[in-house]
Amino acid sequence: MLASTLCQAQTNPKVIAKLNQQATEMEKKVIEWRRHFHQFPELSNREFKTGAKIAEHLKALGLEVKYPVAKTGAVAILRTGKPGPTIALRADIDGLPVVERNSLPFASKEKSEYLGQSVGVMHACGHDTHIAILMGAAEILTKMKADLKGTIVFLFQPAEEGAPPGEEGGAALMIKEGALDNPKVDAVFGLHISSLTPVGTLTYRPEGMMAAVDQLSIKVTGRQTHGAAPWNGVD
Repeated sequence: MLASTLCQAQTNPKVIAKLNQQATEMEKKVIEWRRHFHQFPELSNREFKTGAKIAEHLKALGLEVKYPVAKTGAVAILRTGKPGPTIALRADIDGLPVVERNSLPFASKEKSEYLGQSVGVMHACGHDTHIAILMGAAEILTKMKADLKGTIVFLFQPAEEGAPPGEEGGAALMIKEGALDNPKVDAVFGLHISSLTPVGTLTYRPEGMMAAVDQLSIKVTGRQTHGAAPWNGVD
């Protein structure tokens, strides 16, 4: 479905049919990848095995691969050799400090250290699926290189959930390290799975679709006071 949507701008019915066929054939692989990453999640800036497996797949496709980027991320480039825009496709790769509580055969039993404590680790936000989808899209589009124009950049971003305190990470560090340069990217597309969307449905809109959070801290310098008399201090 992702690959089909990426190429809706194509007007050649044969190309669209070929793309849909490739996506159908890729389904089993994508499910296997997703279950692997779900079983072995890693926290932000600690996605060492995750990034290595992604990079191994991209290199096997014969793509230009930059790894590691932003500590544990990966960037791969597909050049068609024909003029056209440079489009980036992006997936996040980190898990969360959450204990998985179910009996699925691929449930995570991983543990890691987070803020000085031993915690369970789980792909509780769908990044395992995002990784698998983008790995599948990279393979399909590589096979269909002769039918495409321009350049496609595959971005596997670590630390989307936020780098540990005191560390750089995530999209900002990828950009700082040149992930959107050489070749210069004209547009970036990402996706996020949703349990609220019916299976087999893709929702989209012009401009932004996904939300983000900014964090800030404030230091107040003023007068101390008792809680019963707040007017005597600086709140």
